[in-house]
Amino acid sequence: MLRSTNHTQSEMEFVCIEELVPQDHLLRKIDQYIDFSFITEKVRPLYCENNGRPSIDPIVLFKMMFIGYLYGIRSERQLEREVRVNVAYRWFLGLHLTDPVPDHSTISWNRRTRFKGTSIFQEIFDEIVLQAMNHRMVGGRVLMTDSTHLKANANKRKFKKERVKGQTRAYLEELNQAIEEDRKDHGKKPLKEKEEVKETKEVKVSSTDPESGYMYREGKPEGFFYLDHRTTDIKYNIITDVHVTAGNVHDSIPYLERLDRQKQRFQFEVEAVALDAGYLTNPICKGLSDRNIFGVIGHRRYSPTKGLMPKWKFQYDETNDTYLCPNRQTLAYSTTDRQGYRQYKSDPKNCSTCSLLTSCTRSRNHQKVLTRHVWEEHKEKVRTNRLSSEGKLLYKKRKETIERSFADGKELHGLRYCRLRGRENVEEQALMTATAQNIKKIANHLARMN
Repeated sequence: MLRSTNHTQSEMEFVCIEELVPQDHLLRKIDQYIDFSFITEKVRPLYCENNGRPSIDPIVLFKMMFIGYLYGIRSERQLEREVRVNVAYRWFLGLHLTDPVPDHSTISWNRRTRFKGTSIFQEIFDEIVLQAMNHRMVGGRVLMTDSTHLKANANKRKFKKERVKGQTRAYLEELNQAIEEDRKDHGKKPLKEKEEVKETKEVKVSSTDPESGYMYREGKPEGFFYLDHRTTDIKYNIITDVHVTAGNVHDSIPYLERLDRQKQRFQFEVEAVALDAGYLTNPICKGLSDRNIFGVIGHRRYSPTKGLMPKWKFQYDETNDTYLCPNRQTLAYSTTDRQGYRQYKSDPKNCSTCSLLTSCTRSRNHQKVLTRHVWEEHKEKVRTNRLSSEGKLLYKKRKETIERSFADGKELHGLRYCRLRGRENVEEQALMTATAQNIKKIANHLARMN
């Protein structure tokens, strides 16, 4: 028979909040397997010991923030409302059903004032990685690194054009030394000292978020973005490093510095890394070789001038330091320029009567010129690694690790867009998102094991 329920929700009931939270709830697993007690000591120097009103427990504050990142709640106001009505959230925070929920302004004030300019978010991220290591979920031997774009909280039509100085590369001093040694080995005079001229370029600077960068890449959206440079460990895909730069910074620039930070902070003994084609630069290949790391980097095919033979058809003779063209003519060493490229030139007399001239060069003097970087052998070593059976298997793992990590962060944890403005605030979001992903992965793994 049909029956309707018209009871008003005004009865008094005795309930136990512990019984209202399902036993398999994610927050139960996190509460059981993640130790948040370290947060108190981390933030203690940021609080006054003998003055002011009693603060909200910082563990409760950060747990509340983690709820927002775990469940993709983008607004702190919305987070407050969700905690107020969600029994599981209250249980996780240690709040009774009638306890007041921390106000959203408390979270934002702490972020904007107490924690601003500190490394607290990086320290919390590192501590969670160390907990994963204690549970044998991080090997530290094989690392995957990539970057993803985060849409800045800025209108791409509101900008001004400015001329800015180019970034100084960290490897320039080492490269200059290598150039001088190479010229000396070839019997060339040292290059004359040239007055350093800072290169400048015109860039678009956002009016609303000047620290973001205007990004234009083939196959990518155009506008103001930040880049989240992330590294994951191959063992259980735990995120081991997060670093944010403007969207117009090349992926390769911060890579070696962040790799060294992980080795120092977590005592990693890195044996191999897998990177996409954006990292295939001579300095990175040289850096990996110097660190005795097996590097696997994707290949980006560069199309030669239409109608001309590609460079790979010219064979390099390491013994004689020459190139051999398809018609078996020699291209001899000529000089090493300031950019670190050796120049190899053919004999115009032989080239002028060559049957392959039209498909080889279009120079007026019929001379073919090839260039080879002083660190080119390190790049060739990486290419060989990529073609090996181990390299193919390792590179295939990228889509199962680092790319999946980014997809999870964007689809489930609100990482697709920047909540706030400024690089420091965006890095906070990226670090907290990665920490939430690590917490979830650790808790789920340990729950399955027990």
